[in-house]
Amino acid sequence: MFVSYYDSPVKLVETAEGGVAAWRLAADSGSWSSANSLIDKILFGTDDNIDVLSRDEFIQLTEQERARHLRGSGPVYALYETVDAITDMQAREGRYPTPREIALVQGIRRRTFVMFEEQLERVGAAGADPHLTTADLAEG
Repeated sequence: MFVSYYDSPVKLVETAEGGVAAWRLAADSGSWSSANSLIDKILFGTDDNIDVLSRDEFIQLTEQERARHLRGSGPVYALYETVDAITDMQAREGRYPTPREIALVQGIRRRTFVMFEEQLERVGAAGADPHLTTADLAEG
């Protein structure tokens, strides 16, 4: 299950024991922080600040937040800058994005999600899942 909790991406995943674990995006590092204290609020709460997301909406929000909060060098950050250039141009021109620009930005964010998650997985960070986009494609 994927949600936006107060505009922060959170994923609920099944554990090896058959339970549920929650992971919330850590804006300062782009990694995942255990958020098990939110499970009951997300599953049983009536908070207006919890929105259920599709897998792709979750990926898009995660990458939007990473790009907004993180700075660095390397391929992921170069792609974040590409997205910023596209959205900055739209803002300067005072217009909505074209369908082609929307598809381009979404595609870049899917790619940066995998790249960032692979980096997290390589260093053994908990909650990393670079295969999330592959599962999305398999589901149609």
